[in-house]
Amino acid sequence: MDKNTIIGLLLITAIIIGFSIFNRPSQEQLAEQQQTRDSIEQADKLRSGPDVQTITPDTGTAALEQGSSVSDFFSAGSPLQSMAGDSLPVTGNGISDTLAVSEPLPATVETVVLENEKVRLLLCTHGGNIESVQLKEYLRYTGDSLFLFEGDEARFNMDLFNRNSVRLSTENEIFTPIRSADGRTVTMRLQHTPGQYIDFVYTLPSDEYMMNFDVRVAGMRNGLHPESLTNFRMNWEQKVRQQEKGRMFENRYTRLHYKYDRQDVQKLSESKNDQKELSDPLKWFAFKDQYFSAVVIGRKPFNNTILTSEVLTESEHIKKYKAEVWVPGEVDAESDLITAGFNYYFGPVHYKTLKAYDKGVSDSSQKLQLEEIVYLGYRWLSWVNKWFAIPVFNFFLSMNWGMGLIILILTLMVKVVISPLTYKSYISSAKMRVLRPQIHEIEKKFPGKEQDMMMKRQQATMELYNKVGVSPMSGCLPMLIQMPVLLALFFFFPSAIELRQQGFLWADDLSTYDSLISWSGDIPFITKYMGNHISLFCLLMTAVNVIYTKFNMNTMDTGQQTMPGMKYMPIFMSVFMFFFLNSYPAGLNYYYFLSTLYTIVITLLMKQFINEDKILLQLEQNKKKPKKKSGFMARLAEAQKLQEKQARERAKDNAKRNYR
Repeated sequence: MDKNTIIGLLLITAIIIGFSIFNRPSQEQLAEQQQTRDSIEQADKLRSGPDVQTITPDTGTAALEQGSSVSDFFSAGSPLQSMAGDSLPVTGNGISDTLAVSEPLPATVETVVLENEKVRLLLCTHGGNIESVQLKEYLRYTGDSLFLFEGDEARFNMDLFNRNSVRLSTENEIFTPIRSADGRTVTMRLQHTPGQYIDFVYTLPSDEYMMNFDVRVAGMRNGLHPESLTNFRMNWEQKVRQQEKGRMFENRYTRLHYKYDRQDVQKLSESKNDQKELSDPLKWFAFKDQYFSAVVIGRKPFNNTILTSEVLTESEHIKKYKAEVWVPGEVDAESDLITAGFNYYFGPVHYKTLKAYDKGVSDSSQKLQLEEIVYLGYRWLSWVNKWFAIPVFNFFLSMNWGMGLIILILTLMVKVVISPLTYKSYISSAKMRVLRPQIHEIEKKFPGKEQDMMMKRQQATMELYNKVGVSPMSGCLPMLIQMPVLLALFFFFPSAIELRQQGFLWADDLSTYDSLISWSGDIPFITKYMGNHISLFCLLMTAVNVIYTKFNMNTMDTGQQTMPGMKYMPIFMSVFMFFFLNSYPAGLNYYYFLSTLYTIVITLLMKQFINEDKILLQLEQNKKKPKKKSGFMARLAEAQKLQEKQARERAKDNAKRNYR
């Protein structure tokens, strides 16, 4: 080890030690971290410890025995005294109704409707939670009303602990519904005394998918466990219904997304059971289907989150999601209220709709980025869809044009944009093609499959290309440049809710496969990769692609020898794409069909109007000009000379060994 290396290592060590000392937390920070750990440990003990008392009502009777079940919980507080018969005002969110203390509580479970132009919710007094969510503008693939969930398909519960370690699970209690005067807000109240109650306040604005949810605990500021003063434990579970015709494909795009506070969006695995325990603050999590989602968005970041995704095999449901989070709360000393809240989004996975929730937010770290649950491909590809495909779709949709026509126009626009690259690629192939007779002459001059002959043949070919100014790679580069556009659209069509239940020709829904033939039962290999159907658009796309591939193989033949079997590889790949794309949306296969047809037409036109004799004449004139090898060609020639030299040395060594 030399002197410079030793000095470098010492400097690096000094920097690391100094950085560690500089970033060491202060005593106040250490105390705060220890307090947080103690609170979490104490909450865990409350969750699973043997000393926790869980209060559960008698569910076997229709009569509500609420007083006997919640009294143990509220007894730890200091309720405000009030005379019997007084009215308790319901505060907040414009609620003007009052709840009379002497009014008897409901004896049976009932539901309350809360709806606007887009969403219809049923709120159940048993647990005070959301029993069902219907999206009024959409239908299921069967033609029925589209519900995100109903009944026992979803579960909501909040656990609160008093200072005596008594736990109250809200899902076990019966609440009293209170409507606001304008009908936009419903409060579900669990009341013990006039001054002690728990409110779940649901507020649904007009013409919105986003709903406000507030939790208010009154009269328990001195009675709640310290952890429940600042955090409410919430459980939210949901079974995801099959909403689309293609279950296998829908399952691929059904995933649980989540976003760290001030960070990027992540997801759980969509193909297998997955669970994440997240200690970092979480801004939101989304129970996403292919085209619809339920999103829970914290006004303050959630803490200590556990997210679970389970793949289901039953016929009606695809996934089961679970979320256990701690919702931050606040204590208002003046009103004696403990409050917490978040927002629900029940709506379509539509890029423009979701992105609108960040409108006017200048600080990028504060943006929700809900549009990231719309899968538009890898990050280096998604910009094509965000800045090209989606605006084009939105523009023509605003003109009420048919979806088949819009895809046609999109295809033409893509082909026009990449047409210069297509032209350059064709010219490069034409140059290689007109040199075919000279390539044949080189092969005759250096015949055979011996390594020495193959090296000489290859070297002579490269020298010819260098003299005429042709690069074998010049035709590949334009194709590589246009690949991001083609790949981006492959991800766009399966995520475009605009295609959902939009028909064209024989396809009644361009967002899923179109069946020419379908069957029941599983066929080995076929069902796994193709499903139990044959898509007509996919079949047409494959047929046209095979024709184009065959035509292209003939026109692009440069005369060079290829490995056995490689000649038919393009045709094999074209047929393979049928098995791969058969379950993909008909809109995607329709796009590929149009794109291939357009390419064939353009190729025929270029073949008709481009004079290959003039190209050959220009190449012959290039031979007379002094040529300087490009960096690539020079390195290639040098590599060939080196290989040739090594081959000669090996031949000499073999000859010496044979002579001995």
